[in-house]
This record gives sequence, C-alpha cells and structure tokens, in this order.
Amino acid sequence: QVQLVESGGGLVQAGESLRLSCAASGLTFSNYAMGWFRQAPGKEREFVAAITRYGGSWDYADSVKGRFTISRDNAKGTVYLQLSNLGPEDTAVYFCAASRRFNIAQLTSAPQYHYWGQGTQVTVSS
Repeated sequence: QVQLVESGGGLVQAGESLRLSCAASGLTFSNYAMGWFRQAPGKEREFVAAITRYGGSWDYADSVKGRFTISRDNAKGTVYLQLSNLGPEDTAVYFCAASRRFNIAQLTSAPQYHYWGQGTQVTVSS
C-alpha cells in the first residue's frame, strides 16, 4: 500500500531553520506531484508548497514565499521542504501529500491530492 512518511520536525527558536522530508513507498513516485500542507491548532489545513512530477514547476503560499523551498529526489522517492527564518506563526503539523494532477495550479487544493502522510510537528518558539 501507499505510504508517505514525514520526518524532520521539531522544536526550534524563531529565525532558525528545519528541513522536512517525506519518503514515499508503494507508488511510482515520478508519476505524482507532491505537496506540503500544514494545520495549526484550531485552524483549517492550508497549502504550503507544491512541486510537479519532475520538479519543473512549483508553487508556494504567499506566507512562506522566500522562506520555504520545496524540492524532490525521484531516485530516492522523497520530497523535501526547507524551512528558513521560521516564526511562531509557522507552528503547525506539516503534512506531505501526493497527487496525480499535472497542473501546478490545481496543486494548491487539498482535495486534488490522493495520498497523505501522518504529519510531523513543527513548533517555533519566540
């Protein structure tokens, strides 16, 4: 079965960085666009970043542009999210997800994703 396993979360101070990883198994990784979403306590899940199947296109939420970078390694079946200059507002559970959609414009929407990981907690103290 398909599994997406996130790792790399933790507790950091404001201004610090983290790199999240999401290892995929049970699917042909290069057939799927990948995305990252996050959910803070009491809030809805929100789009963070997405990357197309071969990494040719990507998109970011306005709130993370210039601070977060999404990348993928199809040979390793892994997608990454580099988080820099973190602030308390970035505190959330971060989820990776896989989508069979091709169009980057569709990848900002959670219902366009077919598989989800369990999430990794990122906590940023001020």
